[in-house]
Amino acid sequence: MYSLLRKFLFLFDAESVHHFVMSAFRFFCGIPVLKKIIASHFTYLGEGLEKEFAGLRFNNPVGLAAGFDKNARYLREWETLGFGHVEIGTVTPLVQGGNDRPRMFRLPEDRALINRMGFNNDGVKVIAHRLKEWKEKQKIHPLHKNRPPMIIGGNIGKNKATPNEEAWKDYDICFRTLFDVVDYFVVNVSSPNTPGLRELQEKDALGRILSHLQTLNKAHTIRKPILLKIAPDLTEGQLDDIIDLAVSTSLDGLVVANTSLDRTGLSETSAKMAAAAGAGGLSGAPIKNMSTAMIRRIKERSEGSMKVIGSGGIFNASDAAEKLKAGAALVQVWTGFIYEGPATARRICEGIRRNLNHS
Repeated sequence: MYSLLRKFLFLFDAESVHHFVMSAFRFFCGIPVLKKIIASHFTYLGEGLEKEFAGLRFNNPVGLAAGFDKNARYLREWETLGFGHVEIGTVTPLVQGGNDRPRMFRLPEDRALINRMGFNNDGVKVIAHRLKEWKEKQKIHPLHKNRPPMIIGGNIGKNKATPNEEAWKDYDICFRTLFDVVDYFVVNVSSPNTPGLRELQEKDALGRILSHLQTLNKAHTIRKPILLKIAPDLTEGQLDDIIDLAVSTSLDGLVVANTSLDRTGLSETSAKMAAAAGAGGLSGAPIKNMSTAMIRRIKERSEGSMKVIGSGGIFNASDAAEKLKAGAALVQVWTGFIYEGPATARRICEGIRRNLNHS
């Protein structure tokens, strides 16, 4: 059914379709009887997939990666679709329009996307208010009784106009403003769509940001887990430096990985189509093996001490199992959700559960 709908939706601009579909879905979920029907079809309510990660309890290991709900507008909808966690953002201190449109392109032959969104978001104050309202509603009207609410991660970054030497200030603002309304943080220094941002992955610059955030974190009685999202294009030496830094700064984990600038994985897409999409980060099936190899390296280098959320090229339960076997504790979908549809989280959960029963 969804494959037929996808063919129709793929006839139109990717970003416009995204907003149309999510607005329609929000309308349907606003009708209690329809929301209950949707949840009954798409939420995995079985047992045995609960996961403890960085001191948090997740209903299941399948989450939605940052970038899909930048402004925390659709949290009810993601919970209705059965995601164990959702990462909102990337959030910046000031409202930001992002790069010029069009800025998202489908490459269906390779089950991939190229995007150059540019951290478009409503700004941290507006998003924090939205998250506060969500948490207050959840206390009164939880979607599923006797289950903890869906975990919310806050993916934070810097504004485009902020020079790199002052980037730590932007992360400081986002961390302080979101502290009471998210369950964990992800520091994003790996998007390829903000000029110069990836330079912050260098050891000294990154160390300053992470150390400062940990100092802020320690000032609270109850601390929030802090993770770092990294690029799949790092050299082995760069990756080893980041792993060592993550251990030395007591990070709670790494999100592996962001989108890639490497186009060698586009085996089916014509050079003309890839060139027409232009600059931006590649996601989907072509980066699956890259991210999995990085997860294995992190497990080996840290001797299993560094926790990982695996992302990149996850479309089904087999893809998720590959990430988990490599060393990830949780997984996130993004491009896979666009290609596989609203039943993605449930199908992956069911597949993981079957594997557990047979092991």
